[in-house]
Amino acid sequence: MYEVLVVLVITALSIASVASITYVRRNKAVGKIDDANESAKNIISNAKKEAENKKREIIIEAKDQAYAIKNESEKEIRKRRQEISGLEKRIIQKEEQIDDKLTKLANRDKEALRTREKQKEREKELEKAFEQQKNQLEDIASLTTDEAKDILLKKVEEQCRKDAAHLINNIEQEAKETADKKARNIITLAIQRCAADQVAETTVSVVSLPSDDVKGRIIGREGRNIRAFENISGMNLIIDDTPEAVIISGFDPVRREIARLTLERLIADGRIQPARIEEMYNKTKKEVDAEIKKAGEQAAMDADVMGINQELLRVVGRLKYRTSYGQNVLQHSLEVSALAGTIASELGIDPKNAKRAVFLQDLGKAIDHEVEGPHALIGADLAKRFKENQIICNAIASHHEEVDPETIEAVLIKAADGISGARPGARRDNLERYIKRLENLEQLAESHKGVSKSFAVQAGREIRVIVNPEEINDKETALLAKEIANKIEGELEYPGQIKVTVIREFRNVDYAK
Repeated sequence: MYEVLVVLVITALSIASVASITYVRRNKAVGKIDDANESAKNIISNAKKEAENKKREIIIEAKDQAYAIKNESEKEIRKRRQEISGLEKRIIQKEEQIDDKLTKLANRDKEALRTREKQKEREKELEKAFEQQKNQLEDIASLTTDEAKDILLKKVEEQCRKDAAHLINNIEQEAKETADKKARNIITLAIQRCAADQVAETTVSVVSLPSDDVKGRIIGREGRNIRAFENISGMNLIIDDTPEAVIISGFDPVRREIARLTLERLIADGRIQPARIEEMYNKTKKEVDAEIKKAGEQAAMDADVMGINQELLRVVGRLKYRTSYGQNVLQHSLEVSALAGTIASELGIDPKNAKRAVFLQDLGKAIDHEVEGPHALIGADLAKRFKENQIICNAIASHHEEVDPETIEAVLIKAADGISGARPGARRDNLERYIKRLENLEQLAESHKGVSKSFAVQAGREIRVIVNPEEINDKETALLAKEIANKIEGELEYPGQIKVTVIREFRNVDYAK
């Protein structure tokens, strides 16, 4: 019991101690809170005072800035007003000046109207005076107005022709200095690079005999050998009075070549009879067919043209035995192919199509004795049948102007073909045709007014025209040369080009006695 009381007393004392401590601390805290509230009130009061001061300062500063801006704006407005006022004054002055000019222009129009009226009256007076003078001149000159006009027109025409001749001469001279130089360089380079022979190969269907006795053996008893030979070969044997020679005649150059080789071998063998003729002909035909194929393939390789159909190459090989104007057609094709390739390269064109088209251009000549029509069209149809492209077919068809050229390769091929055919030694022409061509050339030149005589020189590659100096003056010679050249181009056929030279010479002759 005593212990309980002690514990209760101790507990009471502890509670009292704690309560007293709590009370003291509470009083201190209340005091601090009051102090803090007082400090806060002082701070807020000071802050309000500072804010009011700051507010007044900002308002004063804003008023100062607004006043300054207002002053600047008023100054700018006054300046703009002054500028506008000046512009208005200048505009008013311009309007006054324009009004003055309009007034002056109106006065000038009135003056011009009066002047035109005076001019019309003056023109009427001049027309009357001109009519009187014209009548007087007609009376004095004994010429009507139309006659005088004809004389004047003739003089004007003569002067115009002189001026035109002079102009043509200058233009041609200038063109020759540029175009001819470039063309000659290209053509010369092409010819230099072409290694074709200058002498054309010719197929001669003449068989030499060791003696005239062989002719009888060729004919055979009652002509059976010659009949057998002609039936098998399809050629005609001409046995005439020509010593130690037999002529084989026929249109097919390949069969003619087979017949020639067959006859030579029969003569060398000595056994000439129908069975032997047939045996020898068939053997020779196989050899020539193999040679044709080989020739076509070799030609394509020499021309650097690849991918041609084998049947086309066989047709090309037949050209080895075909000639045109004495020129071997296969050699001609190789030559023109080289020329076309070089010219195409110089002009910046792909030479493959040009060389291929030129190589095949005379394809039709191998079969033109079997198919009707121009060889150019025949060759184009044949090339088309063997899947050659349109550029190649058109170039083949157009190289003799049967159809219009569609590509630059077609035009180039025609030029290269002309170069090959026109070079010296390329073709052989018979004397009669040669003389006729020269006569036609001279007659064409002499058909022009003022020409006294003409002479074809250099195998028809130049025509020299002599004119009457009384009818043609120096300047008109250029015009005459151009007219003759144009007429030659339009009416005559010729290889290469023809130079036209007009000669005017004036001589005074007297004799001392």
